[in-house]
Amino acid sequence: MSGRAVRTAGVALVAVVWASAALFGVYILAAYAGAFADDDLASWNDVLPRVYEPRTPLATAAIGLHFAAGGVVLLLGFVQLLPTQRARHPRLHRVTGRVYVSACLLAGIGGLGFIAVKGTVGGPVMDVGFGAYGALMVLCAVQAYRHARARRLEQHRAWALRLFALAVGSWLYRMDYGFWFVLAGGAGHRADFHGPFDAVMSFAFYAPNLLVVEAYLRGRGRPASAPARCGAAAVLVGASAFLVLGTYFFTTQLWGPAIAERFG
Repeated sequence: MSGRAVRTAGVALVAVVWASAALFGVYILAAYAGAFADDDLASWNDVLPRVYEPRTPLATAAIGLHFAAGGVVLLLGFVQLLPTQRARHPRLHRVTGRVYVSACLLAGIGGLGFIAVKGTVGGPVMDVGFGAYGALMVLCAVQAYRHARARRLEQHRAWALRLFALAVGSWLYRMDYGFWFVLAGGAGHRADFHGPFDAVMSFAFYAPNLLVVEAYLRGRGRPASAPARCGAAAVLVGASAFLVLGTYFFTTQLWGPAIAERFG
């Protein structure tokens, strides 16, 4: 029963994360691609300052590529992980996989291009953190595709999981800030993103994800005690409830209105 509880809680968490990340992906496309269609690139600065400045067209092109590809990444990521999709529709899995990997590459390259041309609003610490994130995205995308082409499926799946853990990083970045403002009143955050919390978040939105994936890859197949499985199920349920609250807040306050305005 404890094993079944872990599986059920895991499925619930995956469903919550997918729904939340997909909503964020639609929001990205609605807000940022929509602003491009409306010739209103200045609205890109509503959430993060200095994203758009007329004097840096190359940086604007790079971050626009990052936004557009990132929306596709968030919408397709969970589809690629579904075992039923891989087993029943292998050709579809390969086609959507190529789209997904290409979008991850473009998102990583776009972000790196923006940092190289302009730098981030948070200065050197954010440059390093976000630059490492973009480089890891490119690395994992290349490795996932390379091993898939060579039919090394175990290695392919391991790199695909690492890529997925990175791909949801942009969603987690927003969620983490939202939770921090609710729980701690934004302590350590500064409007120019040079605060101590901002420095931590330059790495914390993706490094823990990779550590979880590595622990999972190394722990597969090892038996766990019933108390450990019950504890894991409780953690998964708590994480799901936490994310449901966060998703509700972001959807009602930010994502939903932007999506409704664009597609309503």
